[in-house]
Amino acid sequence: MNRSNSRSHPLRGYFFIATAAFLWGVSATLGRAAFTGRFALLSAASHRIDPLILSQTRTTFSLLVLLPILLASRGWQRIKVSASDLGYCFLLGILGVAVSNYFYYVAIQRINVATAITVQYTAPVWVLLYVVARGQQRLSLQKVGAVVLAVMGIALVIGLVRLHSGPGLHLDAYGLIAALLASFSFAFYNVGGHRILARYDRWRVLTWTLTSASVFWLIVNPPWKIAAAHYIAAQWVFLFVFSIISVLGAFSLYFLGLQYLEPTSAVVASCLEPVFSILLAALALGEMLRPMQALGIVFVLAAIVIVQRPDRGTGEAGKEAVVVEPIE
Repeated sequence: MNRSNSRSHPLRGYFFIATAAFLWGVSATLGRAAFTGRFALLSAASHRIDPLILSQTRTTFSLLVLLPILLASRGWQRIKVSASDLGYCFLLGILGVAVSNYFYYVAIQRINVATAITVQYTAPVWVLLYVVARGQQRLSLQKVGAVVLAVMGIALVIGLVRLHSGPGLHLDAYGLIAALLASFSFAFYNVGGHRILARYDRWRVLTWTLTSASVFWLIVNPPWKIAAAHYIAAQWVFLFVFSIISVLGAFSLYFLGLQYLEPTSAVVASCLEPVFSILLAALALGEMLRPMQALGIVFVLAAIVIVQRPDRGTGEAGKEAVVVEPIE
């Protein structure tokens, strides 16, 4: 499809990316349900699914499905990268994909979907502060406002700010730290991935980052340890379906949406992910929000949208915006 013609149908792009965001929301809810034993089909297992095995199988199963498809199109040339870029992809896969996924799922397990995903979605703010510190962008009033909004939003979400004297919101400290570490790793992936995505298409980069994450998890959690957990057939089916939904299905739709939208617009549209995740968790798992938490989530989402938009009236409108692509 001609890219210039594709841009004339932005509604298609928004539809594809909204659907991808919905699938990521579904995967967050499924992960929380699996961790808390809400699936009757999985509750009979002697060993419950944990964040490590979910992160490991998510990357490994996705790679085992994706790699043959790409190789069937043009062989090795379809995924070939230089030796130096291969090492770079492995670094991104371990410190970006593997670490971000693991801590995100730890956060979902120990706190709740709304708090975990809201904290993780502050990653664009960390990217912004990084590029400002490097002198790549100036800290304009618009960007300062985004940072302030994000900080206020997080304070509201985790219960640091209360408007009444009643009992406070008690959240697991390790879960909050895990969510924050996930956001830092998410930011690292996007800062590092920006350079390599300028030379290779997204599927090629995704293949090698999935490969590195899969190898890393095989070292951390080798096959004999997995076998010793005695997962039942229903658990393996769940892990495979989860992988396809959260990686190949969602990313296919997101990449398809990029054919119709500029990256900045696409990323702003992908902010529907936390909205879908929170709504689905509320509907399916009964995870309700306090009013102040809901306000905090609105603040964080507003900050993300502001960060992604180019500055107006500062002479930087033509510069590249801080674009943070999804990694769920």
